[in-house]
Amino acid sequence: MKPDFQKQALIPVIVQDYQTKQVLMMAYTNEEAYQKMLESGETWFWSRSRQKLWHKGEESGHFQKVKGMRLDCDQDTLLVFVEQTGNACHTGAYSCFYDEVIPFDDSDIFADLEKQIADRKAHPVEKSYTNYLLDQGIDKVLKKVGEEASEVIIASKNSDKTELLGEIDDLLYHLFVLMNQTDLSLEEVRQKARERHQIEGNKNEFHTRTAD
Repeated sequence: MKPDFQKQALIPVIVQDYQTKQVLMMAYTNEEAYQKMLESGETWFWSRSRQKLWHKGEESGHFQKVKGMRLDCDQDTLLVFVEQTGNACHTGAYSCFYDEVIPFDDSDIFADLEKQIADRKAHPVEKSYTNYLLDQGIDKVLKKVGEEASEVIIASKNSDKTELLGEIDDLLYHLFVLMNQTDLSLEEVRQKARERHQIEGNKNEFHTRTAD
């Protein structure tokens, strides 16, 4: 299946961050640019203002690695999932869609948390709890994960939703620190979840033991 360039020579392309799903930009592509996208694995468009092919990042170095594509139901609009290097917008903003008309928070709190912990490791901040945990090492982090898991259980038994939400949040934070310490990325965790949720009928495999 491919875009219907017989219907129109230029079709809109919506570019989206493959991890956070944030919409980065909208451009147009023709059949030649579309083929170059498929061949190169990076985004190519047709510049209407310059009337020529446009390899995104050719001047700025902010290339977009194509991770996936989808067509709409009429085959005349393309959705491209990318791994963005640098910023997508020529203004220096990560996304071209930064002027709010009706405020809406489309940020990915877990991706932001992962980046914040990585930033703390690279650029330590005095009196930062994250830096304290990272400096103490894996044993301290594991101890905290165990403590927070126990507190989640206690809050659940207490039937206090507010308390439970707070404890779950604490556990998730410490799990993210553990992921950083063990060089696991959020994308790897997401991919493992995708793999497991695509498998049907695996309940027995995970929850039963065979007799010795």
